[in-house]
Amino acid sequence: MNEPDNKLISIIIPCKNGEKYLEQTLNGIKKQNMNVEVIVIDDGSTDNTFNIAKSHGCKVIHNDQSKGPVKAKNQGLKIAKGEYIMFHDSDDIMNDGALFLLYNEISENYGIYAVEAKIKDFISPDMPENEKQKTKVKPEPYYGLFTGAILIRKSAFDKIGLFNESVKAGEIIDWQHRMDKHGLKIKKLDIISTNRRLHSNNFGKTSQKTEFKDYAALLRAKLKNKK
Repeated sequence: MNEPDNKLISIIIPCKNGEKYLEQTLNGIKKQNMNVEVIVIDDGSTDNTFNIAKSHGCKVIHNDQSKGPVKAKNQGLKIAKGEYIMFHDSDDIMNDGALFLLYNEISENYGIYAVEAKIKDFISPDMPENEKQKTKVKPEPYYGLFTGAILIRKSAFDKIGLFNESVKAGEIIDWQHRMDKHGLKIKKLDIISTNRRLHSNNFGKTSQKTEFKDYAALLRAKLKNKK
């Protein structure tokens, strides 16, 4: 699968105190056997995140203080050299061969600016039993943006700009709205690319109130722009 003419793919991983799962995530990316550069944004970590990323040959940006995942994504974009971009969470695991399937689809379809696959939830084995009982797991695979499931032409960001840093979460809605506004097509593929780990410290759990607030603000702005 590692064809000599494969264009470079930049995989950007925002990560704060991710030493517990980061190595497994990086090993999953390495097994793709594709032409990639992995950029880890060490966003104010106090654990061994930086050293783990360095030991795996990643480019690492270290923030002394956390800037949040949205700003971290922009930091990665600013130094990315790949023709294609993928964002990946530091605790998820990509399925073998998934990146090749995404790359093959987008590289052969010049009118498509992003390809999106499905993700599948799984409960992390180290989650306490009492939390496992309360955790809702989606039984079927589903489409999700940026979690190791979407590959984007870097030129899309040249057209629509970077992520909206005024929000701490919910940038996906704003990004997709701008893609639609500029007529940049996203093609969905019926494959499962990534396994999404559910554990005690998921960002979606720890920042749920902020996330809902940002989603609501972005939706209001989107509706206003349609009028």
